[in-house]
Amino acid sequence: MAKAKAGLTRYSESLAGTLLAAREAVMAPIRPILREANVTEQQWRVLRVLTEVDELDASSIAKEALLYAPTVTRILRELTERQWVVRSTDPNDGRRSVISISDEGRRLVQGTATYTVPMLSAYAEAFGEQRLRDFIAEARELAKALEPFSPDR
Repeated sequence: MAKAKAGLTRYSESLAGTLLAAREAVMAPIRPILREANVTEQQWRVLRVLTEVDELDASSIAKEALLYAPTVTRILRELTERQWVVRSTDPNDGRRSVISISDEGRRLVQGTATYTVPMLSAYAEAFGEQRLRDFIAEARELAKALEPFSPDR
């Protein structure tokens, strides 16, 4: 690893730089698909999370979609206006709202997935299916190992 002038590893070769480069490589071909569907990356993350559950509260969505709570609040307002999600009162706690994906939102995700799923398969073929599974497992373990360093804990 080449050292930058401040004694740090060059950003492009650093852990953060490498992970961002990998994320950009993954997302660059998917962004046009999301644009065509008229959905932002963050909105897509929220919709994807909601396809996996019956309903969630906003803070759980934020955690699962890796977004800040105020961002999720804004996204949920937009998705509700577009009728892609439905907000209702938790039957067990009338003070709590829960969010679920609407049929229209589910159709959007399914329609978009017809383009993104083949892209993800192509990634696995290009990198190697087992290597990709291993990388994902290692990245999860890295995130888990670094949790104690988060100021949000």
